[in-house]
Amino acid sequence: MNPNLALLLLCQLALYTSVTSKNVCGHPPVTDGMDTLGLKHVYEIGKEVTLACERGYTPVKAKTASITCSASGEWTKLDLVCSPKMCPLPKPMQKPGMIDVPFKSVLNYTCDDGYVMIGANESVCLHDGTLSAPPPMCKAVSCALPQAPKHGKIVYDNKKFTGDEIQYGQSWTYECLPPRAPIGNERGSCLASGNVTEPPVCKEVSCSIPPTIDHGIITFAVMREVGYKEKVKYQCQEHYVLDGSEEIQCQNTGNWSTLPVCRAPCKVNINRGRIFYNAKKIWIGDLKPNRILHGESVVFYCLNKELKCGSPVASQCIDGTLNTPECFKEPGKMEYTLKPKSLPSEIAMCPTDLTK
Repeated sequence: MNPNLALLLLCQLALYTSVTSKNVCGHPPVTDGMDTLGLKHVYEIGKEVTLACERGYTPVKAKTASITCSASGEWTKLDLVCSPKMCPLPKPMQKPGMIDVPFKSVLNYTCDDGYVMIGANESVCLHDGTLSAPPPMCKAVSCALPQAPKHGKIVYDNKKFTGDEIQYGQSWTYECLPPRAPIGNERGSCLASGNVTEPPVCKEVSCSIPPTIDHGIITFAVMREVGYKEKVKYQCQEHYVLDGSEEIQCQNTGNWSTLPVCRAPCKVNINRGRIFYNAKKIWIGDLKPNRILHGESVVFYCLNKELKCGSPVASQCIDGTLNTPECFKEPGKMEYTLKPKSLPSEIAMCPTDLTK
């Protein structure tokens, strides 16, 4: 072996032993908010390091801000805690449990639709506990007053405003002078864009002679063509029920609004038995005339064979049709005449009965 090479290896081994046998401390144990500027990765035994909070942070329970590298290669205990400075939130933005925000927080502001922002849309919490910019103001969009349609006028919802502008959200109705009708938007408002709803076109409109309805008559109307928004009234013949509005109106399409219908009465189609009608029990022979109006209900009585009690079942008159429940069994003439108290309507009612 080359004696020069052996000597070199021994020197390197001695150097390694002298370095590694000596304990050192690593990088100081810093936490968020501590100033790390100038700190090294390795410190010798007995070396003291003084730590401090960086700008924007405040020391909390700072019994000592210094730590020492001990013989065991560990740092002594540090009681320094750095807490971020807080910036107070603007009062309109404060919420329960949230009245301030920490250092470096960014507040972004927006305005509701129909409002424009005056001021900065962003603010940052600075190191001294203040916001970089005050909160902005949100000002309602305003629109120029709308133009009335030709042959028409504008009726504002709020009749007390003044000036040559109107605020976002305020609205109105476009009206046409008879016999013209609005084709387009009848309602207008100041939009978030600062524009107003386009007015309609006022066009002459008429509707045909009012139509007749079955079992009904027109009241207080001349049989002629009528103009926009003119109305006619209907009523039904006796015992018929009007279903729908009694009044129809000529619309801007030149058509009438929906016609009402006269609904027919019903007949109770049993010859023997008792029913519950108009809040009382009556024998069918005493229902004079035998007529139930549309929409009214009649209760029939069925026999519950298992419980041996009477069970009421309702049926409603719908435009001339009154269905008799399938469970209803019409008694024979002898039973009806000689044993009426044995009928389902006369015996004890089942527990679900609500008519007694």
